[in-house]
Amino acid sequence: MIGRSKGSKRIGFAALLAALVVGASLTAALPASADQPPAAADPGVITDWNAIAVNTIAGPAPNGAGLNNAVGVMWFAFAQAAVYNAVEGITGDYDLYDWNARAPKGASPEAAAAVAGHDVLRYYFGSNATIAANLDAALANSLARIPDGVPKDQGMRYGARAAERLIELRANDGRDAPITFDTPVVPGVWRPTPTAFAPFLAPWLSQVTPFTLSSDNQFRPGPPPALDSALYTQEFNEVRDYGSNLPVGAPGQLRTQAQTDTALYFSRDIGAGPYQAGLRDLATRHGLNISDSARMFAAVDLSLADTIFAVWDAKYVYGKWRPITAIREADTDGNPDTAPVPDWTPLIPTPNYPDYVSGLSGVTGALSQSLARLNLFDLIVTSPVGTTRHYTDPVAMRTDVIDARVWDGIHFRSADVEGAAMGVDVANWAVDHYFAPSN
Repeated sequence: MIGRSKGSKRIGFAALLAALVVGASLTAALPASADQPPAAADPGVITDWNAIAVNTIAGPAPNGAGLNNAVGVMWFAFAQAAVYNAVEGITGDYDLYDWNARAPKGASPEAAAAVAGHDVLRYYFGSNATIAANLDAALANSLARIPDGVPKDQGMRYGARAAERLIELRANDGRDAPITFDTPVVPGVWRPTPTAFAPFLAPWLSQVTPFTLSSDNQFRPGPPPALDSALYTQEFNEVRDYGSNLPVGAPGQLRTQAQTDTALYFSRDIGAGPYQAGLRDLATRHGLNISDSARMFAAVDLSLADTIFAVWDAKYVYGKWRPITAIREADTDGNPDTAPVPDWTPLIPTPNYPDYVSGLSGVTGALSQSLARLNLFDLIVTSPVGTTRHYTDPVAMRTDVIDARVWDGIHFRSADVEGAAMGVDVANWAVDHYFAPSN
């Protein structure tokens, strides 16, 4: 995994802060009482450290690990789970995630959140010296805004414990396992696609221990439509006629300009950094307090990670070919109602993993449903192509992404429909079983 060092060691908290020369020395004796009022809980620390996490995980080298893809979406959950516990273990507003250790009364949740986010990211990505230095500088900046004193020191210590707990929970969770996709190549089965012909991206995602689900196959759908079925023929014709890279209005191209705009909006890894930016904007516009902001990011990002695992389970198990292969090689599918188009090309490049089910549809389903369950769905997202949309109806957003991925030419419709439904199921499960208000 990029940015991970198997030989990395947990950062000694006191040593780290001494090296950074931030705050009071943690090696000094603390006062016996922490009766002074805690520092004001500025929720900006939550959005700040989400942005730092996104830049660290998904940003380009040398300042980031370049994981602007499904693997990166997984990593967001690591940081947000630790930040969530660091905050809620102090405020007591929501149940902790797989932990029962509480902070001393009066500890600073801001200090705890900053240290938790820093320590998790530094543990997994700190083997890159540039990333490590950036994280250390960001932590120093966050802590400099918090008044020195016992609440700050206690928050820092508790944040370090929250990070250690998350790292402990995720040890030996199946990341980077030596799993390969070796299903024999026959009609209907995925194989590397033009133009890159890259291998299946991270098939190990199909077998990572989930954050909230009982198993990665908990919401596995039934198989995709059979190649000789009427539904397959219908979906084949749809993606062929609406998903090619031919100009709008060209013979054989039925996609309108409005449909093209929607297709391009949901492209180029919008599900990674741009969705996170939308969450930060939402938290700011709605004035979420530190507890509610930490909860929102955790509920969404753990749902997204588990959706990625569930999606990859289906991709790995069913291994369905992509439209570009199906359309170019239709003379091999045994279906008399499909015909090959040898030079057919989709609107956008085909990602290097199987069709069924759709990852972006799944992630969008989980994002929209988790926010809806928290009564927070009001999302403004700017796509990597530069256009911005404001969604206030989660069903409308899911409908658009389902259509878009067909019009992009990279999915059959059933892959999108099932992916979005899977994301909704995962989000419902996560919110039903975690992140509840504390009694």
